[in-house]
Amino acid sequence: MKTAVVTDSTAYLTEEERARYNIRMIPLSVHLEDGTFEEEVTITASEFYDKVRGTKVFPKTTQPPIGQFVALFEELAKEYDEIVTIHLSSGISGTYQGAIQAGEMVENIEVYAFDSEVACGPQGMFAIEAAKMAQQGASAKEIMAKLEELKATMNAYFIVDDLTHLQRGGRLSAASALIGGLLQVKPILHFVDTKIVPFEKIRTRKKAIRRVEELLKDATQQYEKLQAVVVHANCEADGRAWLEHLQKEFPTVDFKFSYFGPVIATHLGEGALALGWMKKED
Repeated sequence: MKTAVVTDSTAYLTEEERARYNIRMIPLSVHLEDGTFEEEVTITASEFYDKVRGTKVFPKTTQPPIGQFVALFEELAKEYDEIVTIHLSSGISGTYQGAIQAGEMVENIEVYAFDSEVACGPQGMFAIEAAKMAQQGASAKEIMAKLEELKATMNAYFIVDDLTHLQRGGRLSAASALIGGLLQVKPILHFVDTKIVPFEKIRTRKKAIRRVEELLKDATQQYEKLQAVVVHANCEADGRAWLEHLQKEFPTVDFKFSYFGPVIATHLGEGALALGWMKKED
């Protein structure tokens, strides 16, 4: 059995990572004043932030057309027996559902879709784990079972400057829990049942960061080995400073560094930070 691994652009894997692990990527799009762009293909994260800074028109995002999935799956069917396709949470995008529908339209190959129930760097970790297994000859069913096992150990927390973008884009549930204090707090958000919901209201960014570190510390006591990712929304200096601090505080955790690209940044806004982790396999 030869298994292909696909993910979407919101995993924000680098070109080098995709090449190293033989991961195929299908892009989501962002609609701006001057046109529509496929993230990671026709627009970079830095170009996006430059374009939207000061704009009065709120960007919009769209999932990949089903036809784009079908074309990729048909191409892969020429070389592979099955596909594992890993996507951002079904609660904030129809991409996962689109992958399922496309898989049903393609002949001569079995398509297994995985709802990461997260996005960005944590989603990318799932894709890399799947690709490593595929390179070792694992079947799609074996990979899906391992991803579900890892999902049970996954946590991801987002620290945003304000909730305006998420509320406007309709990506935040239970927003009423924070109304009245939006200007005074740095909310920590997380995913619950595929949706983005408030976790805690913290008064300052520094305290919010420390609170997330406490949660990571709890996880290190629960799991012998962890892998984690720090994610930033055009605040690389802040992100790298946090990464360096975390590496000193948690020397047994395997950290990597990533970013929020155009589609997710549309909903989180500039300046957001996140930390996600899950069990690390031997």
